[in-house]
Amino acid sequence: MHRVTLITVGTLKEPYLSDAAAEYRKRLAAFCDLREVNLPEERIADEDDPRAVAASLTKEGEKILAALPQGTPLVALCVEGKQLSSEEFADAVGRFGDAGGTLAFVIGSSHGLSPAVKEKATLKLSYSKMTFPHQLMRVVFLESLYRAYSIRAGKKYHK
Repeated sequence: MHRVTLITVGTLKEPYLSDAAAEYRKRLAAFCDLREVNLPEERIADEDDPRAVAASLTKEGEKILAALPQGTPLVALCVEGKQLSSEEFADAVGRFGDAGGTLAFVIGSSHGLSPAVKEKATLKLSYSKMTFPHQLMRVVFLESLYRAYSIRAGKKYHK
């Protein structure tokens, strides 16, 4: 069974998102040992100041990298990443997880991820050219991870 670490920045505030995430965490328990690390989003005094945003991302990036288990392949969800089909994602999960038994994913704050985190990533993954709220992305990601494990197990969930 893979050990999966999901590192996220920010909290799920809406009950309907928390409920959906809890459902997928419950389903994933049959396939992997999921550990979640939720880091606080850095406060930015002036969100229109690119230097303040960059400084915030740097601080968040340091916390993300500190939370990453040593020697674990990292998949960073970011807009400039590669788009994969569900089957391709299932293959990637299998490849990374089977190689060492562990894998990690990171979802950044509303401002994204620091360059240091992206540089450390084994794979940069994009879900779309469109932008999604990072809270909703957590639920979408958990569903796609569940789908990936379902595909690998030959379950009927993936149609």
